[in-house]
Amino acid sequence: MKYTEFIPGEALKPYVKCYYLYESDTNTVFEDKAFATGCIEVMFNLGTSVWQTEAGNRFVTSPPVELWGQIIHPLNFKFVGKNCMLGIRFYPHTASLFLNDDITLFNNRVTDFSAVTGNPVQTLHERLLETTSQHERIELVEAFLLNRYFLLEKKAGKLPLINSVITELKKEDFFDNIQNVASRYGISSRYLQKLFLQYTGLTPKLYSKINRFQNSLLLVAKGNDSLTSIAYECGYFDQSHFIREFKSFTGFTPSGLLPENATAVLASPNK
Repeated sequence: MKYTEFIPGEALKPYVKCYYLYESDTNTVFEDKAFATGCIEVMFNLGTSVWQTEAGNRFVTSPPVELWGQIIHPLNFKFVGKNCMLGIRFYPHTASLFLNDDITLFNNRVTDFSAVTGNPVQTLHERLLETTSQHERIELVEAFLLNRYFLLEKKAGKLPLINSVITELKKEDFFDNIQNVASRYGISSRYLQKLFLQYTGLTPKLYSKINRFQNSLLLVAKGNDSLTSIAYECGYFDQSHFIREFKSFTGFTPSGLLPENATAVLASPNK
């Protein structure tokens, strides 16, 4: 499996963390597990592979254009065939600018993005399939996103506030509570919680946990530090607290991180 990231154009850099391409040139069955990243993503299937995601006790076939909401619990997925998946990874708080919906409705789900946005994304998908030029594909995606942004840009008013709060939450030495954070911006903690949910689909506390988990995931994958060192470096109370939270996001302990989970490491927004 080959994974490549692409930098967005200047106009979309504040909103799109990256575009990426998952590719495989052999007909194969590939199974993996997605973990919480704090980011919402859209993926266009441009290959011959059939993607499936776990729903309940069975796998269901994914739509040609997938909207991955906030994945909080580990989600199993697989594909069969030659894969070519073009993805858009938004920042934690920016996907809401392109979706005219309550984004919490998409949590822990893979949704048909065409059902959310209608004909324009179907047309975009068709045009993406007509070209093999990665540069042209990204240009097409960016034109689509800019058009969506101009339709919904009134939602951008609180974006600087949410961005500032996220910057605080991501600091390694952040140990404050949400009440104090809210007071620094002259708003109530209840209102901040509401705004954070509206823009990210997560509470500030859960986002902070996911960010801490992603930091620990990268350190575990490197294999250079003890679990105790990783726990304290990432802000956990102790090793048992770290192991417990890691397992809640992955389904296994840190020592169970295997090479087949490498895509979760490659695609980490914290790397």
